[in-house]
Amino acid sequence: MTILVTGATGRIGSLVIDRLVGKGVSIKALARNTSKVKARDGVEAVQGDMTDVPSIRAALKGVDTLFLINAVLPDEVTQALTTLDLAREAGIKRIVYFSVFNSQLFADVPHFAGKGLVERVIDSYDIPATVLRPAYFIQNDLMLLQAIKSGFYPQPVGGRGVAMVDDRDIADVAAHELLRRDKAPAPLPRNTIEIVGPDVLTGEEIAKIWSEELKQPVQYGGDDLARFEEQMASFIPGWQAHDLRVMFRAFHRYGMIPGADTQETLEALIGHPLRSYRAFVRETLSGENAQ
Repeated sequence: MTILVTGATGRIGSLVIDRLVGKGVSIKALARNTSKVKARDGVEAVQGDMTDVPSIRAALKGVDTLFLINAVLPDEVTQALTTLDLAREAGIKRIVYFSVFNSQLFADVPHFAGKGLVERVIDSYDIPATVLRPAYFIQNDLMLLQAIKSGFYPQPVGGRGVAMVDDRDIADVAAHELLRRDKAPAPLPRNTIEIVGPDVLTGEEIAKIWSEELKQPVQYGGDDLARFEEQMASFIPGWQAHDLRVMFRAFHRYGMIPGADTQETLEALIGHPLRSYRAFVRETLSGENAQ
């Protein structure tokens, strides 16, 4: 059986491929630039761009199972729906789609709303798919390390709490579902998995963890979303900065709170404890010290 992994050079796609290697499946790694695909046994790098229909149609030939993940881009929905339609055309009935936690509740956040729309299309077509709904990635905070070490945690997470999740745990769940579907004798029913971390943390609590592990004061930067958008727009496109502002506004209103027993269910599925934010901080600082 053959699994096509889109976004193969991205963080999640690459981690998923690592977990599929050696599991008795053939893997096709889709990338715009195949030279950037890490060489691994049993992995075929295939060129494709989800805005280029012929390339995706060719990449889907001979594929049994599809992992569909899309970058946050203005045409994200177009790319996802086009690829889904081409997968249906190719007769692929085993799909794992990478959505987002709270896509329906965060309906005014552009990149959440887009994924929610794709979920509705999956349902309307009765596509036998697993929909993954990961919460906010812990590893997003790696880009904040310089500010944190200067005593300032700038991400306006708010006070409701967010069950931030390690991207390696996300990849563990994704690989599990891809293998489960790929090895099944017939297409499996549609299901949804929310992927969260073990702790629900506020902005103040995150800053406190950094303070304790750095053994120096780290202050939470607060919830001024206008200032956050202005700062972000200095180094990312304006549309993306505003998208993030609206996302954090939803964090302030709703948080990202898992349902009862979600963590226990995930740990049973992946076979190990979920990685905590504090463990990420310790690992990050240990890696820095090693350098």
